[in-house]
Amino acid sequence: MATMDAETAEFVKSGFLGAVPFARTLGVQFLEIDYGRAVMRLPDSADHHNHVGGPHAGAMFTLGESASGAIIIGTFGDRLDRSVPLAVKADIRYHKLAMGDLTAEARLSRSRAEILAELDAGGRPEFDVDVELRTDDGTVTGSMSVTWTLKPSKADDPENG
Repeated sequence: MATMDAETAEFVKSGFLGAVPFARTLGVQFLEIDYGRAVMRLPDSADHHNHVGGPHAGAMFTLGESASGAIIIGTFGDRLDRSVPLAVKADIRYHKLAMGDLTAEARLSRSRAEILAELDAGGRPEFDVDVELRTDDGTVTGSMSVTWTLKPSKADDPENG
């Protein structure tokens, strides 16, 4: 897959932060965005802390889910006029106590071509985005999997037609 050009990357970043006010509220930042991959950061803030002084589990979840959603916008943005991306389920595991700034690195588990072939054939593809949560020193503090679907828009959905 080709590398995302700077103009597309900026479009994805601004579109994501414009469409997801909760991520903006938490101060989630983009570090990298490419087709099938996103790296985002949650700066440390006392407003996001839990009872032991680290990022609250809900803030960690939001960071990971946001990185997975950024992949969807970046990888399938040209198909969002024909489909609606929806998170179907998510699973998160907390491995170690997280302290300080957090980074989430998300990767698409199937190829864009495979997913789009299923959508173009009239299906409603489901696919996972795997996310690793880590601190600045590289310690993996959590892992997450978010299952997404591309639901055909009403005009393209065989069940509506």
